[in-house]
Amino acid sequence: MAALKKLAGQTAIYGLSSMLGRFLNYLLVPLHTTQFITADYGVITEIYALSAFFAVLLTWGLETAYFRYINEQNTDSNKVIGNVLGFLSYSTVIFFIIIIFGQNLLADWIGYEQNPEYIVWMGLALGFDALSAIPLAKLRKDEKSVKFAVINFLNIGVNIGLNLFFIGYLIPEAREGTSNWLIDTFYNPAIGVGYVFIANLIASGIKFIALSPTFRLVHFKLDSQQIKTLLIYALPIMVAGFAGIINETLDRRLIRVILEPEIGETAAKSQVGIYGGVYKLSIVITLFIQAFRYAVEPFFFSRAKQQGAAHAYADVMNWFTIIVSGMFLFVLMYLDLFKHFLGREEYWKGLHIVPILLLANIFLGWTYNLSVWYKIKNLTIYGAYLAVVGAIITVVLNYMLIPEMGYEGAAWATFAAYASMCYLSYFFGQKHNPIPYDLKRVLGYLAYAVALYGLSTIPDLEGWIKYTLNTGILLVFLFTVLTIERKRIKQLL
Repeated sequence: MAALKKLAGQTAIYGLSSMLGRFLNYLLVPLHTTQFITADYGVITEIYALSAFFAVLLTWGLETAYFRYINEQNTDSNKVIGNVLGFLSYSTVIFFIIIIFGQNLLADWIGYEQNPEYIVWMGLALGFDALSAIPLAKLRKDEKSVKFAVINFLNIGVNIGLNLFFIGYLIPEAREGTSNWLIDTFYNPAIGVGYVFIANLIASGIKFIALSPTFRLVHFKLDSQQIKTLLIYALPIMVAGFAGIINETLDRRLIRVILEPEIGETAAKSQVGIYGGVYKLSIVITLFIQAFRYAVEPFFFSRAKQQGAAHAYADVMNWFTIIVSGMFLFVLMYLDLFKHFLGREEYWKGLHIVPILLLANIFLGWTYNLSVWYKIKNLTIYGAYLAVVGAIITVVLNYMLIPEMGYEGAAWATFAAYASMCYLSYFFGQKHNPIPYDLKRVLGYLAYAVALYGLSTIPDLEGWIKYTLNTGILLVFLFTVLTIERKRIKQLL
């Protein structure tokens, strides 16, 4: 229980920087969806989806490898981090050169030949983020969660501030014909949605500068044997991460690629924009999963050889399910309120896919929980296998469903991919490293939440009557959890 309490505390602090911080970023959604039509927001969605692939590639899976080998006995931690930082520095510089000198070729390749500057701005931001990954991991390893939170808040605050300046002030004022020094100096109508990428670049650069003291540990003369050992462990994780990004973001690209020949470029981008906007409404669960991942990975490794570790992992799964099931209900009970975060009503036509996306993300969170077995057993190749299976399902189902169902087909493909990965991870995990998960509780809580949501959709109610009923349903779920888990809650407290 002490370990779980410590994990909860770490998750809370990481959550303060990632959940609250990203929630503040989430508040930019109404700003973007108000100032940009669905087709323009589709550009933002697609560029960020493509960027996610490079975000995985640029870190080489070395973040998890760092956690794995830093806990080995007789390991020189400064040597490990110095080699990792040196390797990432070399690879990132090469990436910068490719991005800057190959921007036109890359822009032509992805269909943005008129805006190659988008490639440069996002590429530089991705490079700075890659260089920041290991210094942030070191803060997590050293359990300096407050400093971690402060630096993340700095990054997020700069990004939000610049978005408010560029998109909340410059663009609308310039459209109204206002003229002053700020607008005349910084506004260029040709940049458009590019201001979002500029803000991201500046914020990532400042985060890198804040973390730069860690680079005094860099070993520019690399220990080839140690790098080889780290990469052998890390590359399957990178492959798994890359395949995971296919599951998470490729659908945005495929919606455009598949539909553009049939409905045209603008309409296809509009579909991407609606899907990207509505996906943001599942952000509550996504943000919690992100904060949970930050805390749970060091937790898994540090407890791996302790007595009772398997039961601790099972307890983590139980509490994780309770929280995300409650979040699932919370979002859907008040979806008519949350939809107003999407600034234009043209985005609301996609609200019917929100339950699908919420469930898909719960399966993804379960998969992260279940991944403990192959990470602590040095069987990371299985993580790659599982992610590749999910990626294949994603690609096949997107090509099957998008032509007929549009972005709804992409949502179902995401659900199917994550559910399949979750099942396979559990199946193989119980063979290689059995953990006594309480499936009756875990599956029961989610099924109960889904059933309560289904119950809420039966009466055709509106206004305060609907919200009163839905609040009652949410309280019923909470009361049920408190009743079933009262003994465990007392132990935690």
